[in-house]
Amino acid sequence: MALFVVRHQHAAERCPAQDPYMGAMLLNHLSRPNVRQHGVEIKGEAVVQGEHTLYFIVEAEDEGCLREFMQPFQMAGSLDIYPASTCARVVASGGCGAAMPVSDSVPALHPDEACQQAIEAGLVVHRAHPLNCETSIPALLGGVVMPNAHFYVRNHFQIPNLDPATFELKVAGLVERPLSLSLRDLHTMPSQSRIVTLECAGNGRTLFQPPIEGEKWNLGAVSTAEWTGVPLREVLDRAGVRPGALEVLFRGADGGTVEGRPGPIRFERSLPLDQAREADLLLAYAMNGEPLPIQHGYPVRLVVPGWYAVASVKWLTEIQLIDRPFTGHYQADKYWYESERDGQIVREPVMLQQVRALITEPALEQQAPRGELAIRGVAWSGAASIARVEISVGGGSWQAAHLVGERKRHSWQWWELIIRVPQPGVVTLRARATDLAGRTQPEQAEWNRLGYGNNAIQEVPVRII
Repeated sequence: MALFVVRHQHAAERCPAQDPYMGAMLLNHLSRPNVRQHGVEIKGEAVVQGEHTLYFIVEAEDEGCLREFMQPFQMAGSLDIYPASTCARVVASGGCGAAMPVSDSVPALHPDEACQQAIEAGLVVHRAHPLNCETSIPALLGGVVMPNAHFYVRNHFQIPNLDPATFELKVAGLVERPLSLSLRDLHTMPSQSRIVTLECAGNGRTLFQPPIEGEKWNLGAVSTAEWTGVPLREVLDRAGVRPGALEVLFRGADGGTVEGRPGPIRFERSLPLDQAREADLLLAYAMNGEPLPIQHGYPVRLVVPGWYAVASVKWLTEIQLIDRPFTGHYQADKYWYESERDGQIVREPVMLQQVRALITEPALEQQAPRGELAIRGVAWSGAASIARVEISVGGGSWQAAHLVGERKRHSWQWWELIIRVPQPGVVTLRARATDLAGRTQPEQAEWNRLGYGNNAIQEVPVRII
């Protein structure tokens, strides 16, 4: 179906609405049953008051079909039909006259469709193509898991639209028994469910100074879900790991071209074999009790608890056992902490999530009445469960917040503190977390060239009235 904008104008003396019978006929012509019979869908209509001009936004198979439907209006005046687009499609394609991006490797979800879904879900869109959007801070309030529609989205390429009926997950390389697993095969294997917090390594990038290039993440590129799937260790055991295997390489269906690499590449990441065999890793096919949404890796994705989400490869199609360190683009060129210390360039791989607390209530610069003030939020860490969260009000001493619910190893921890603020004015709230491994948030995170792992203590100014 193509999108069109239709403009109809008529002279004042020929206004069909002046004749009640003609007006009724046109209303019946525009009724939903009649519109459907003509293979047309009216998305919106408006009459410019007093100017005898009518506009439609219409979806139709083609212009000829649309003109046939609009014939009663053409008999009363002029009819102009313009090929149209949506705002989401224009932004996703990079301009009003640009062609929509096309995936050369696999069928892909239309960028405008994916973008429109994100907008309707209330996500904060940073880029329409590839689609990247974060959860708004108010949407973080609530339960243990984030509803699928509100879970942040991170992509490097177009979103693959894989056919579950023909999907195969291949396991090859240094294995005794190469496997080709259908989605049905995975569903019949022993399954587990785990509540896991995923966070983009660039979460908080906009807070680094000086500014850093890359996706402009604020603090909402983090969400928690219950993931269900097959333990990765189960699949590796079925394939049989041969001696000499050093790493496990995971290859997604998404791909494209990147600067500095010849030709198209696929999104690939690897894990050391001993870490890949840890019990918590899942080949997930469900999210919060529903089939994995397409934007989150349908039909199957890897979930690596505790690591930044770049390790949790989406749209997983291949697992390969290799005998050397992997040097692909998203392993060797990206996702490294790169900084200068004592005149030397230091590089460390991005792996475990940094410990961090996030204030979700009250909101930034919110107004609150004098008296009791409830401060709430979440905290998480890749190294260990949260040991404590402390709050400083207006530059005062640190006060211990109450941890809400039981500690979970790989899930964020809700916390709250009720305080009294008797005087009006602007009060700055600060929150810092410490995990059971002894890691505590710093005043300022170390600046690094690619802007990863910013876990500096958050500050939220609140106006007390």
